[in-house]
Amino acid sequence: MGGNGIAGKRHGNGISNERTSLLGHRESRDRVDGDEDTLTGGQSGGEDAISNDEEENEDKANQQVGKLRAILISISVFGLVFLQASNMSGISTTQSKIAEDLDAFAEASWFTSTYLIALSSMSPVAARLAQIFSPRNCILTAALLFSIGGVVTSQAPDLKTFLIGRAISGIGGAGIMTISFILILELTTKKRRGIFIGLANSGFTVGVSLGAVVWGALLPAVGWRALFLFQSPLAILSGIGIYFSIPKSFTSGQKSIDGASITSKLAKIDYLGSLFLVTTIILFLYGLSSPHIERLPILCSLLTLILFLYIELKIAVDPIIPIAVLKSRGALLSCISQLGTMAARWTILFYTPVYAISIRGWSPASAGSILIPTNLGFALGGIAAGAFHIKRAGSFWLPSLASLLLFSTTLLFFSQLSTPTTPTPLYLLLALLNGLCIGSALNYTLAHLLHLTPPSTHFISTSLLTTFRGFAGSFGSAIGGGAFIRVLQSQLQEGFSRNGGLEGREELVRKLLGSPALVSQLHGVERDVVVAAYGEGFRVLWMGAAVVAFLMVAVQAATGWEGGVDAGEGDRLEVGNGLGVENEVWEEGMEEGV
Repeated sequence: MGGNGIAGKRHGNGISNERTSLLGHRESRDRVDGDEDTLTGGQSGGEDAISNDEEENEDKANQQVGKLRAILISISVFGLVFLQASNMSGISTTQSKIAEDLDAFAEASWFTSTYLIALSSMSPVAARLAQIFSPRNCILTAALLFSIGGVVTSQAPDLKTFLIGRAISGIGGAGIMTISFILILELTTKKRRGIFIGLANSGFTVGVSLGAVVWGALLPAVGWRALFLFQSPLAILSGIGIYFSIPKSFTSGQKSIDGASITSKLAKIDYLGSLFLVTTIILFLYGLSSPHIERLPILCSLLTLILFLYIELKIAVDPIIPIAVLKSRGALLSCISQLGTMAARWTILFYTPVYAISIRGWSPASAGSILIPTNLGFALGGIAAGAFHIKRAGSFWLPSLASLLLFSTTLLFFSQLSTPTTPTPLYLLLALLNGLCIGSALNYTLAHLLHLTPPSTHFISTSLLTTFRGFAGSFGSAIGGGAFIRVLQSQLQEGFSRNGGLEGREELVRKLLGSPALVSQLHGVERDVVVAAYGEGFRVLWMGAAVVAFLMVAVQAATGWEGGVDAGEGDRLEVGNGLGVENEVWEEGMEEGV
């Protein structure tokens, strides 16, 4: 039963097929209700109706707003995404100063991991809340949380308070990212959806690029506390702007349970599952991100993972990770592929500025500029793929594999060229190519996921994919950072032992683990030892990232190219959030990769 061989499936009074507008099944069914006699009266009439419906859906968005509202929504969303991204990348150039002020050199990798864990774990909850309270209310709340987190972070007297502030900002960021995708899916036509997803990614990219540069440049003048504080009023303004730009009638595009109160809907959110999911991730990442691998937290994470799976399968009315979607081979493997690929990508975003500071001796502001070419490539790759190729619904299996394979190859080159002698233009060109490949890959894999999954699950499938991308940042920063720190610490200790002894240098080693800016203050043999240690750390880091990325190419290939087909409306069982779960026959088909 191939995805390209089936135009649609008749159910109830309407037609559902893989090319129906995302999240717009209610509208699609309403439009074809009047054609019931034709659809059931003959085969040719049904085919004509399907063809006309597909053409109409290609050029019509699920929900529409005026041009002025559309412009204001675009600007406000771009502003929030930009602030969120710059908040993340700014850490890479301010990390040394923050670690020094808070005396948290060994815990520096958690500056980013805390934010990303909160963001990724709260994304599914944000999607549920957007359905209950409407996207306009939720995105304003998300902007306020992001602002509060910035204030708490800026005033933090110690590491604990700093990380609490980062977690609050991450919760707000979850709402920002999730609702941004809701707006794109609801307000754009299928033909233009690819380019708008690319533009949304470009907003994130610009924030990542300029955040590292601007924060690094302003750090000596205003300090890191002012940089976090300054983002708060800007986020509130953007949140207010988008709140008043979205009509009150705007919805997330999902069905609600008729007659259900807000209290009953809130009660069905899987809070317990979210708690155990976050606990599992924190324990697992803590065990692998430490200078020495901690076995007890890793073992505890396995226990909490088992409890989480039990809750999702046996207790939760509305699981935080939808079981029905994960029974699809395409959806499950797409998410795993995104997790590994983006974890590898985040090592580039986090550690190329560190490379520039430690080995090249660049200032924090200059080091941030190393992200400009890779993020420029990311934006161009995503926009180009969406504008020139992704203009249809259907399989993008081969383009996904090709772009991922090229991305993996660039990581191999990073592992070999991250040395003091590599020409700067060559290194920047490599960064540009890396961004081009991953930017196009993310657009292709998202389009392919929409082909693999039934239209009725597109909203939750894209939300789940976003969640795994968020997890990837946590895994890339924590696990990759932990591996880097372990290699760096070992190389520093061995290098100093061979050159004058380690005694008296223990404090220097501790500080170097979280402050690459200290390298520029060293001279002679000490500097040579430290540069060599950092170089070996980068080689191991990006070689490992390349291995993971190549494995993810195989995982992506296993998703297949056969499209998903919706089950009949009459066969669907309602669940807590009204998304619906297909019947047992459909679930068995999903398990076989349909």
